Amino acid sequence: MKKYLIIFAVLCFNFSFSQQKQVKRAAVAFLNVENLWDTIASADYIDGTLPFSNLKFHRSVPIDSLKFLETTEDYKGEWSNELLVGKKVIRHQILATDFTANSPKRWGTKYYNQKLANEAKVISELGRQYTNDNPAICGLIEVENRQVIEDLIKQPVLAKSNYGIVHYNSYDARGIDIAIIYQKNRFVVQNSYTKEIKVYKEDGRRQYTRDVLVAIGLLDGEKIAVFMNHWPSRSGGEAASQPRRNAAAAVLKAEMDKLSADYPGIKLISMGDYNDDPVSPSLKKHLGAVENPEDLSDKTPYYNLMYKLYKAGVASLAYRDAPNLFDQIIISQNLYSKEKLTPTYSIFKAEIYAPSYLVNKEGQWKGYPLRSWDGDRFTGGYSDHFPAVSILQKEYIKK
Repeated sequence: MKKYLIIFAVLCFNFSFSQQKQVKRAAVAFLNVENLWDTIASADYIDGTLPFSNLKFHRSVPIDSLKFLETTEDYKGEWSNELLVGKKVIRHQILATDFTANSPKRWGTKYYNQKLANEAKVISELGRQYTNDNPAICGLIEVENRQVIEDLIKQPVLAKSNYGIVHYNSYDARGIDIAIIYQKNRFVVQNSYTKEIKVYKEDGRRQYTRDVLVAIGLLDGEKIAVFMNHWPSRSGGEAASQPRRNAAAAVLKAEMDKLSADYPGIKLISMGDYNDDPVSPSLKKHLGAVENPEDLSDKTPYYNLMYKLYKAGVASLAYRDAPNLFDQIIISQNLYSKEKLTPTYSIFKAEIYAPSYLVNKEGQWKGYPLRSWDGDRFTGGYSDHFPAVSILQKEYIKK
């Protein structure tokens, strides 16, 4: 009898083990790399004879090389892709020599390499405790040009992930860009483009900001679109600058709505530095991102994963000595499920990543992000923002 009980117990164990579901996860995250600039003074060269999708349509070039490039005119008009079709022009950036060896920052190869290593370390840790891998998709904020991104993904802790790049130069006055890097064996990019945000100062002059960057593709076989954002700052005050972020929200919402209509069932992830909190009018009213998943509907299909964190007092930065949660991730309704594990990707977890080494431990800025810069002095730190991470998961079915 004892023999039969042992056999029965073994059979029950095997059955139970066979019923356990395996999980597949993907980290979709981003970080503000706080002025990831190379050491070369540069300007923008726009070759309007090429299509917008061509990387040479709008590229960053060393100032010393400008004399070798053909130009059609000394352009004085508004900066916009459509207005530059057929033209070959140069756009000079303000503070173009700010990050060079001879500037007050003394920005040379040694510091640049340390900065690359610092940012690569952070990226390699985003979501790792849940995925045991580098992020499948990672957004970058405050990169100077494509070259610094290429240098970044060559860092040893990232190189093994075989990252691809989605990047377009912006018309931001300083040349600040945003980008997306992605593991090419997990996210297959089918299309990418930018959506222009037109905003104006109180005197009516155009204020150039970063476009919304859009990448559409297949994440482990599932159709998704990623929207990367770096909205207009609060320069001039929160209230005075609010209309500019409201305008950015309108551009983002229009494009998210459009893709949902064009590709039924597509899953959407919007992330970035919105320069507003989850409760701000831009996100709550103009984008309509809801606080609770119970509030999701056909009329309000976007869920702000950081809303509850904000209510709990979590911050990603301190702006003018006040804690803020500007760094947020927003998902479409079909990425949320009440079930813990589903056959397709749904949200598992979202967080602000702030390990001890990213936190300033002393002085006036104790508890703040350990930023890279104190005026013109490179501190050896990482960023003035903590990164944001989302973890998607689904049932893994072995083929």
